[in-house]
Amino acid sequence: MASVLPSGGDAVTVNGVDGASPPAVKQPRAAITEAEMHAEFAHHDGAVARLNNGSFGCCPATVLAARARWQRLFLAQPDAFYFHHLKPGLARSRAALAAAVGAGDASEISLIDNVTTAAAIIMQHVAWSFVEGDFARGDVVLMFLYTYNAVKNSIHAYVARAGATVVEVPLPFPLASADAIVAEFRAALAVAKDGGRRRVRLAVIDHITSMPTVLIPVKELVAICREEGVDKVFVDAAHSLGQVPVDVRDIGADFYASNLHKWFFCPSAVAFMHTRKNDTVANKLHHPVVSSEYGNGLPMESAWIGVRDYSAQLVVPDVIDFVNRFDGGVEGIRSRNHDKVVEMGTMLADAWGTFLGTPPELCGSMVMVGLPGCLGIESEDDTVNLRTMLRKRFKVEVPLYYNSRTAEVPPEIVKDSNGDPVTGYVRISHQVYNVREEYEVLRDAVAKLVADGFSCAKLRRSDKCKIGMFGEKILVPPMGMMAVAVGAEAARRPGWRQRSVGGRGGAALGTEAERHQGRRQGVQEALGQIGEEWGMTGENAMGRLCISDGILRVISSKKQ
Repeated sequence: MASVLPSGGDAVTVNGVDGASPPAVKQPRAAITEAEMHAEFAHHDGAVARLNNGSFGCCPATVLAARARWQRLFLAQPDAFYFHHLKPGLARSRAALAAAVGAGDASEISLIDNVTTAAAIIMQHVAWSFVEGDFARGDVVLMFLYTYNAVKNSIHAYVARAGATVVEVPLPFPLASADAIVAEFRAALAVAKDGGRRRVRLAVIDHITSMPTVLIPVKELVAICREEGVDKVFVDAAHSLGQVPVDVRDIGADFYASNLHKWFFCPSAVAFMHTRKNDTVANKLHHPVVSSEYGNGLPMESAWIGVRDYSAQLVVPDVIDFVNRFDGGVEGIRSRNHDKVVEMGTMLADAWGTFLGTPPELCGSMVMVGLPGCLGIESEDDTVNLRTMLRKRFKVEVPLYYNSRTAEVPPEIVKDSNGDPVTGYVRISHQVYNVREEYEVLRDAVAKLVADGFSCAKLRRSDKCKIGMFGEKILVPPMGMMAVAVGAEAARRPGWRQRSVGGRGGAALGTEAERHQGRRQGVQEALGQIGEEWGMTGENAMGRLCISDGILRVISSKKQ
């Protein structure tokens, strides 16, 4: 009979045995050596300076091996896996996490795919509270300007659609201290309450914002919410576990969720969501994927959402074994990563004549570093183009951020040592596998671009294209091209923003000739508006229009 050793140390016989053996008592492993640590991450592309642990994390070889054992166990006998191994394995993972994050017990922990799933769980509940009349139309959900876009989308898709008012907390950037965060939060909360005329039903607070990355004084903000009568608080802690200390009871939020595949060495994708055991709302939360476990509580609903690969959730005990081989365990890793990322960020800032986007106390294992202003970063498109160049030409992987001057709250524009405004930043990460030489590759790549007189303007498109008239919408492509495509073409043109033709453009009655003329006039009106926005006269824009075979065409004219 064949046997495998899945996570948690349980020796499980695959053929002929229905029951799972109890977890074996594990012997402490010796401290990890430098050679062993390098071997754990030998599957990384050695040709790339990998400075973006924050986006996708990393997973050591021993944890990947444990995951493969779970996968083989399922493949060998799926029925035995489902009936005897899955739930006990998930229970061990939940118990290990409860101990790691200061939860009361494992019943407060649910294992989910990621924090985006947690947001959907919570927003689904809030939306139903509006629909069922528990909340009044116009009650408020509060979130940060820099809340992660997927969570913002969840708020709008579920809650705003159900009748909530969404209020954003603006944050200045760069930041000098946490005082500015607290002041902006209090001010936004006052706006949200509107002199007591509105109830704030939910506050969404990031523990660490993604981009720009800022460590938020989350415990203090949760306390403010309690003082001000906010119903519930959800802490989006996607980047937190493994990057900063986490004690969910001390933080005091109603809902707290963190990914494990970013900074806690788990394979993708797994996260935990904490809810307080005695909170009556916890019993009203449901996984958005409804399965046979519906109604058995969120931990059980999340433990089975249909046939899928659960192995990432089952290897948490192996991850804890791995981090405990480092001096100081996860806290030792966290502390050293913080010190190193500040050191590397300072080295880059000194070399480029710039600065860090936050003081060290407002970052974890990621930090923002200003890029030289002469690079001419003027849009998010510029950051995408420059990041692609760094990846392809210099073999550096690092996210870039554009500090938009057109935001509702104008950013703090600080100048570099040459007097140029700093509008672009890199977000560097540090994890146990990183070495100084990788940051030096980034340093030298940017220095070369500066020495060569490079500007992001060189990467912007100026090519010509056509417009087609297929319906009632026009799409304006990025990069400032005077070109549009319409209707059904929208879905095939990623990155283009939709603009309504309006008026006669949507006419549905009359003869075909009348409808055609109405659409033409509507598109011409929209093009005239675009021309005015771009500093062109409407007449010049119109003069380039022609219709042939029912297709409206125009020769591109670059944005002025």
